Amino acid sequence: MHERERHRIIMSAVQEKSVVTIQDIAELTEASEATIRRDIAALHVQGKIRRVRGGAEAVHPPQLGNLAGRPFRVSESVNIDKKRAIARAAVDLCDPGDAIIINGGTTTFQMVHFMSGHRMQVMTNSFAIAEHLVKHSKNTVTVPGGVIYREQSLILSPFDNDAIRHFYARRFFFGAQGVGPHGIMEADAQIIQSEQKLMHQADELVVMVDSSKFRRRSSLILCPLERVSTIITDDGIPEEAVRMIEDAGIKLVIASAAAQAAREDSSSVA
Repeated sequence: MHERERHRIIMSAVQEKSVVTIQDIAELTEASEATIRRDIAALHVQGKIRRVRGGAEAVHPPQLGNLAGRPFRVSESVNIDKKRAIARAAVDLCDPGDAIIINGGTTTFQMVHFMSGHRMQVMTNSFAIAEHLVKHSKNTVTVPGGVIYREQSLILSPFDNDAIRHFYARRFFFGAQGVGPHGIMEADAQIIQSEQKLMHQADELVVMVDSSKFRRRSSLILCPLERVSTIITDDGIPEEAVRMIEDAGIKLVIASAAAQAAREDSSSVA
């Protein structure tokens, strides 16, 4: 990742979470901790952030009360090539006229780029996904009522009698903070509450995660692994994760980022 992009991610991260660790940023950017220390030092000298022990903090700390997990604009460009390949494979599962649910997230957001020619019934709790589909597609879009969390671009409601209970879908597409033998993991209890409401409204659960998510863990379990119908990931998935998925009887779809890039290049030439 280029230095300018790393700096953008660091500044976005501290604006959303006031203090971030070197380890957090290294994981976000896939750069070494030594590189991140140099980046933080450079931004500190420029007065854009403050260097603190083990990380960095915002010059003007953000307001508290955000959801746990990475902000949307911080994660959006991380592993973007893998996310686009996974998203295309997800849209390829859909048929004309399908009713689907798309949970908010930066991987699921990439689905919108391949849905412009579709006419489906779409329920989403993502403000970003809803806005894009309304502007750039013929899909019918339904959103639940609730509060918009700007940092994650999510619409969340604490009430049971919202629009979700009146929408039933063939598939529910969603991402995760991590995937392991104990199940699908998330970082925020409120997000889990919202996703579990959506899960009950679909026949099949489709998890969309890049291969790094099989090496991550969280303290909160969204659902058992066996509850999932399909997992879509990239070709960097570890062998032990492949065996875990197969042993659980889950369909595994591996999307190639290189193949996706070739398809996009050929389309642009045509």
